[in-house]
Amino acid sequence: MKERFVLRNVKRVTGENIDIVIDNGKIVEITKGGCGRNNKVFDYTDADVYVSSGWIDLHVHAFPEFSPYGDEIDEIGIKLGVTTIVDAGSCGADRMDELVKSKESAKTNLFAFLNISRIGLQRIDELSNLDWIDKEKAKQTIIKYRDTIVGLKARISKSVVRDTGIEPLHIARELSNETGLPLMVHIGSAPPSIEEVIPLLEKQDVITHYLNGKTNNLFDDQGKPLQLLLNAIKRGVHLDVGHGNASFSFQVAEAAKRHHISLNTISTDIYRKNRLNGPVFSMANVLSKFLYLGYSLDEVIAAVTTNAATWLGKPELGRIKVGDVANLTLFSVEHKPMILIDSEGEKRETNQSIEAKGVVVNGEFIEC
Repeated sequence: MKERFVLRNVKRVTGENIDIVIDNGKIVEITKGGCGRNNKVFDYTDADVYVSSGWIDLHVHAFPEFSPYGDEIDEIGIKLGVTTIVDAGSCGADRMDELVKSKESAKTNLFAFLNISRIGLQRIDELSNLDWIDKEKAKQTIIKYRDTIVGLKARISKSVVRDTGIEPLHIARELSNETGLPLMVHIGSAPPSIEEVIPLLEKQDVITHYLNGKTNNLFDDQGKPLQLLLNAIKRGVHLDVGHGNASFSFQVAEAAKRHHISLNTISTDIYRKNRLNGPVFSMANVLSKFLYLGYSLDEVIAAVTTNAATWLGKPELGRIKVGDVANLTLFSVEHKPMILIDSEGEKRETNQSIEAKGVVVNGEFIEC
């Protein structure tokens, strides 16, 4: 049985001060700040700390055996203020067993996209040989791990597909239609061109790296969104940041905001290298970039809570509600100079940044 405790005088993003009482892993009371009663109290009365439902990172790489795209689950999860991560196709059908088993020794909640290539990121050109796409083995893996697998991942850029072109995406579309699982599609350098890729995406599919600064991106030379992007948004295609080493540009992000392109989910595409050496570092660092861009705190936090939980079909992960298992993130907004850097090496100076302070994950309190 998990212990009972109170988070005292934490703030919602609206500024409302509340106490949250947690008992046996669940939220049992939400009350006015200072009114929650229990012997064990984590008191934030003088600390100016916010609380949200637990941050969700929709695009990470959490299979440490693969290089360069790999890391330990909790290193990119709870230690960085993130209570739920979604591995974005590190593993295909050959290694999904191992990824799922690794959940047993981690505290962070984990879901996964199944790479349509059975070898996953064992190689970084995993879609360059169509023989590596085994639809029947993928289907069997999906049936076996329905509680973990939330979608299919296809990395559709030149270095991944090589001479197979757009064909892997056609196969991914077929597999999506046959299994009922949405696609997450990585966009990058051509070929295939963005004009070939985006029309194949449907409602609930995810474009990750939508703010990348490569020539094959979703905006024209004047920063205006391409019509095919606007059409995709109308169809209900989901836009995900997927920052990573090479996929987030301040200039493109500014163009997107200027043209009112909706912000769906902010994700990191984090793994060991870009966690330790940047430009990602942490979810908090990536969120700070969107504060810098002029999004409100409410919009920024919604992108890693309610928006992500809605896409996952797990609304309980995106709310603070009595009766739910407690998955919460505690954070502050610091007012001090800080240098932010994008994937192009462009630097921006800000005087406000988000800093993770702690999490409650499945009812357990852990400081970051």
